[in-house]
Parts: sequence; C-alpha cells; structure tokens
Amino acid sequence: DDFSININTTLNLYATYKKNNFNWDNSLDLAFGFLKTTSLGSRKNDDRIDLVSKQNYSVNKKMTVGTLLNFRTQFFAGYTYKDKDTKIYASNFLSPGYILTSLGVDYKPQKELSLFLSPLTSRWIIVRNDSLASKAAYGVDTGANIVNQLGAFATLNYQKEIVKNLS
Repeated sequence: DDFSININTTLNLYATYKKNNFNWDNSLDLAFGFLKTTSLGSRKNDDRIDLVSKQNYSVNKKMTVGTLLNFRTQFFAGYTYKDKDTKIYASNFLSPGYILTSLGVDYKPQKELSLFLSPLTSRWIIVRNDSLASKAAYGVDTGANIVNQLGAFATLNYQKEIVKNLS
C-alpha cells in the first residue's frame, strides 16, 4: 500500500463491590477502530460494547454461587466487502446484540484464577434491524427479531500482575 493509517481506542472499566459474603464484579469494555489503506479504502476494524456483571455469594473461601450477566453488541453499522468499492450491510447496534444470563458456581482455587460453571444459561440473540432479520441473520428465524437459546456455560479467567500496572 502507498498509504495506511489505523486508529484504535479502547476503554476498559472495572467496578467491584464486596460486603460480608456478597461480591459484585463488573467490567465494561468499549472499543472502536478505523482503518484506511490504499488497497482497502476506509472501514472500521473494531467496534465492541461488552458488559459483564457477576454477583456472587460466598459458600467458602474458594467457592461462590451466583449469577452472571453478559451484554454484547457494537456502536455503528458494519459491512462486509466484496472489493474496495462494494460494501454490503451486515450489522449495527443491537443487530446483533447478545444477552446471556447464567446461574452457577464460581470456583477460585487461587486469587488469580476463576472458573465459572453454569448448568443453567439463557442466551438471547437480538437482531433489531428488519432487513437483517428478514434474512435470518445471526441465527434468528426469518422475520424474527429475537431468539432464545438454553444451555450450559463455562468461563475461565486468569489475571496476574506481571509488573506494577501491567497484568
């Protein structure tokens, strides 16, 4: 390419509340990126809204029971590209949107490691845009704007401080 520029921004927010045996952990990740090259033209290369909220009650020092909520979508319209000049509308805010709710057990054998297991999970897929919904995009039935799926869920998190302010 004769010219290339990429601009990305990310905001990660965390909030924790703890009182007695109750614990509430929240994280919000917001990201947006833009790319312009001679061969590809202009387009976004990142666009995320991701909220995770986990409420737990301690059973013992290593195990809690509780709920997890996850909401994911994007800020702006997204496209697929056949070539540099041909784009096809593919996504937008709440098209798709994902909401996941879980009841489960969070096992923390050490401070840095957390394993959340949920035998009961519900996930909603939202496609607010009717033109995408009419194509049965993202797993919703043709013409529907929302679908619910039931199942199990597991997540494994490991976070350790490598040096001060870097983990």
